[in-house]
Amino acid sequence: MTGQKTVKELPICPVETTLTLIGDKWKVLILRDLLTGTKRFGELKKSIGSVSQKVLTAQLRDMEQSGLINRQVYAEVPPRVEYSLTNLGQSLKPILDAMKNWGEGYQHSMK
Repeated sequence: MTGQKTVKELPICPVETTLTLIGDKWKVLILRDLLTGTKRFGELKKSIGSVSQKVLTAQLRDMEQSGLINRQVYAEVPPRVEYSLTNLGQSLKPILDAMKNWGEGYQHSMK
């Protein structure tokens, strides 16, 4: 499939729609890293850690098709590719902040 998902292809439930777009562990970590600014592929891979190059590439492509991230390719040798959040991707910040706050509370309660 190319291009952004259409309304017809998305689930009826808004929560399910959100999970469809960012419900993968790697996608949430990519969003976390891009909230602080533009990153190159290698920076994302290093920050996320155990994700394979193949999986990271697939997740980035999917998020680009969903309209959450921008991919900028520079005509250099070797090629330089940078990723950043779109306005739509930036709009997920409150959701990620809430997840962070909840996780911190949970970690604290388990001590």
